[in-house]
Formats: sequence, structure tokens, C-alpha cells
Amino acid sequence: MTARSADVEHAFEAFGLSGAPGTDAFWAGVRTPVSRPVEGGGWVTLFLRRGSPASIGFESWSDPVPLRRWGVTDCWYAEVPMPARLRVTYQFIEDDGAGGAAYADPFNPAGAGGDRSLAATPDAPPQPHWPVVGPDDVLPLPRTRVRWASERLGGRRTVRVHPAGGGGPVILLLDGDDWLYLHPAMAAFDSAVAAGDLPPVTLVFLPAKDREAEFACRPELWEAVRDELPPLVAESGVHADWGRLVVAGQSLGGLSALYAALEFPDLVSRVALQSPSLWWEPGAPGRPDPLGGPAGGALAARLRERPDVTGLRIACDVGEHEARMLPHCEAAEALAREAGATVRVSRSPSGHDRAGWRHALLRDVAWALDQ
Repeated sequence: MTARSADVEHAFEAFGLSGAPGTDAFWAGVRTPVSRPVEGGGWVTLFLRRGSPASIGFESWSDPVPLRRWGVTDCWYAEVPMPARLRVTYQFIEDDGAGGAAYADPFNPAGAGGDRSLAATPDAPPQPHWPVVGPDDVLPLPRTRVRWASERLGGRRTVRVHPAGGGGPVILLLDGDDWLYLHPAMAAFDSAVAAGDLPPVTLVFLPAKDREAEFACRPELWEAVRDELPPLVAESGVHADWGRLVVAGQSLGGLSALYAALEFPDLVSRVALQSPSLWWEPGAPGRPDPLGGPAGGALAARLRERPDVTGLRIACDVGEHEARMLPHCEAAEALAREAGATVRVSRSPSGHDRAGWRHALLRDVAWALDQ
């Protein structure tokens, strides 16, 4: 073996891979992404793709990273520096000059829907109860469907309902379709209930038709949830305790959940928020820098009015790598606590990404119910 062929043979040895890149033997042993530590902290993570030019698109963490070709082989790769404690959604975006179709990583068994994959650095904490789901797997759906033609919201939508462990307090999952089709929330809640980490609950998966309109601190959504949704769920025959409702929302959904708790306290007194968009105030989404306004946005201003929130339980989780979100959430968290709410604060190893919100969702719903 020549010196040059030896170099090729050990090209990715630091990542635990052997063989000459591009050969059938090499591809047979590939499972990526895989990380190695770097001096001073953090990781370098190897991504591999077999075939054609592409970039790696990361969810709210990094700009796209182009893959490099190994010689004249069909091996395309990137060694991506990553910080300590990161879980992130990514996909391969083809560089074909025709719009850049996106694909999941075929060498990664952990998917999020058909065209996304999940990566985690070795020091990212586990996410118990969430099964590994590949991009080709079809997630099971709740058997109970409610057709909701809302007078206040207009249009029709399908709301899925699932009694985990026989049903109990309602867990209203905003952006419900994401938790149905991208991340296996039904299976995760079933597992948590079976393990005793959650009491029996009834999951109500509420899809959004127009997120920016419905979640932007307007009363129509919550008037409709209060007046129209419980009777429809009751007609389905599924046991559902609306008296111990927990609203779980992420990003704009988290904003809307906290808004509901402040403005509809008779309906919502428990919220589980993941990376809530607390930068929001009227006009902010249209500005060049939507996050550049006052810390905590419109809801911090509302909390400064000292509404009676003594019965409110707020769990607020934000990604460790969301530097610009943190001041907004910190302002609202502190004001809510000063106004009398019970507030649980945590930080997940992620950016603005459901990959990092999954564990917080289960944990914080359990905390919200524990009283």
C-alpha cells in the first residue's frame, strides 16, 4: 500500500470510519452524523452524502454549509464545528440549479418527517420517551378526528384527539400538525404515561391555518377554543377534563399560549412554553429587525400592568443557542414571577428548533399538572 492510498484508507478514521471514501466497503459502514471532540470544548461533526452536490440546511442554527467532494468519487462531506450541547434539525439541499430539493440524510436513522433528520452532539442530554423515527416511517395518528368549522375563525380544520392512558386533563398542542407528522408526540406521551412520568391526559392536536394571524395576541382564537372546541371534543366520546387544561406552544404558539393565560385566565391557567416569541409587539414582524424592540414585547408590557396572575403556572424553556431570544424571555419570566405567577425556567441544548423542544414539552406539561 502506498503512502497516498494509506491516507485515503484512514481519511475519516478520527470519526471512527475506515475504508477508502467512495468505495462500496466504505459506504457499507457509514452511519452519520458522527462527532469528535476538539481541544478547548465543542465538537466537529462529520456529515456524508453519496451522490451529487448539496448543502446542509440547519434549522435556525447556522447558515447552510456546502458539502465538499472527495476527489472524483461520489463521496460528499462536511466537517462542521458545533458547540457543546446541541440538538438540531437538518436536511440536504441539492445544488441542481432547479430550486434545491431537500432530503433527509439516508445514513441517519433519526428523522423528523420525510425530508428532515436530527443530529445531536454526544454531550446533548437524552430525550426519553421519544422513539427514533426514520424518514420513511409513517407515524401513527389518533383514531379520533373532530371536524371543526369555526364561526369565529372561519374555515374548516381537522383536530385530532388522543386519550393517553385513557384520557384526563386536556393538553392542547398548538401547531398540532407538526407534533403529528414531524415528531411522534402521541407515542412520546403514551410512553411517558405508561412509565408514570405523566398522569393520563387527553391530547388535542390543534392545527394552525394562518399562524401569524391566529397567534398574534388576538382574542378570536381563544374565544373559539373556549366556546366551540370543548363541545366538539365531548361529542367524540373521548374523556377530556378541560378544568385542568395545559396549553403547550412553541415560538409564536408560545406567545399565543401566554397571551391566553393573561387574557383568558378562566380558561388557561397552565402553560408550557418552548422558545415563545416574546419579542412580538404590533408591527414588529414587518420591521427589518423584528427582535430589536423592547425586551419582552407586548406581553411584558401587559405584565407591567400587574394583572392578577397568582393562579398561573408558567413553564418557559428557551434554547441555549438562541442568544437574541433570551433577553425577551428573561424579561417576561421575571415580570410574571413578580406579578405572582409560579414560573419554571429552563434552557434546552438547541436553537429555535423542535428537535430541542421535545423533552421540555413532556417535562413541562408534567410540571404544569403537578399541583
